[in-house]
Amino acid sequence: MGVLLLLSLVLITISFRQPTTGALHGVQGAGATVLRPFEVGAERLARPFQDVYGYFRGLVHAKRENKQLRSDLDRARQQLIQFESAYRDNLKFRDLLKYIDGPRFPSDYSPVPARIISRPESEFDQQVVISAGSNNGIAQDTPVVTQDGLVGRVTNLNGSAARVTLITDDESAVQAMDQRTGAIGLVRVGQGQGQLILDRVGKDANVLVGDVIVTAGTRSKQYPSLFPRGIQIGQVISVGQTDTAPYKAIQIQSYVNFGSLDSVIALVTKKHVPVAP
Repeated sequence: MGVLLLLSLVLITISFRQPTTGALHGVQGAGATVLRPFEVGAERLARPFQDVYGYFRGLVHAKRENKQLRSDLDRARQQLIQFESAYRDNLKFRDLLKYIDGPRFPSDYSPVPARIISRPESEFDQQVVISAGSNNGIAQDTPVVTQDGLVGRVTNLNGSAARVTLITDDESAVQAMDQRTGAIGLVRVGQGQGQLILDRVGKDANVLVGDVIVTAGTRSKQYPSLFPRGIQIGQVISVGQTDTAPYKAIQIQSYVNFGSLDSVIALVTKKHVPVAP
């Protein structure tokens, strides 16, 4: 082995000093040609062992991943059991207290899918017309959503069509809350076209970037339109405040892509909606 190692070093040294057209390179080329079948044979011989190694390596990784997934599944099952228990307790306590609740989303609503048949004529017009109306059970202030989130409410209708004012309209305001903290505010259009903000949130509220904003399900005299509680609106993308402003400056990104709306879902309530005094 020592002799072979020494011979290899000598050949490498000579190879660097010889021109590429020298005799030594010719001998090397011939040697490589002769040894090529042995190299191919060695590769073929080693390939099954490499495949076996790769198989067992993947098997170990799969077992580790399977263990992690089982752990996640067990944790999810435990959470589901806790949620189901809390839900049953909630129903029992509501019955004992004779609790009167407003319509809840989605259990107290029937979905009415409809296509948008008329789009805004300009970027300043934030209303669309849908192909369903009072003949389909839709009424004034009926909430309109998509699978992604809140779109707006019905503000005018006839038997076969309804006009929907989007939440990006200047006159629109939706009582909403931070799903994580329960902080209440108003979702309305901001300074930029189509930009949404969560207004009227006090400085003591711990609203963070990434928080999910949903409808609060409340009704007031100033903003009488009622949306069921829990419809997702968007996600907080920035939070700021100044010493002079009484509220936080919270900007949210809507989950709905209003530029590509093609169809929506009108939520027809199956429960009486109480009117605010």
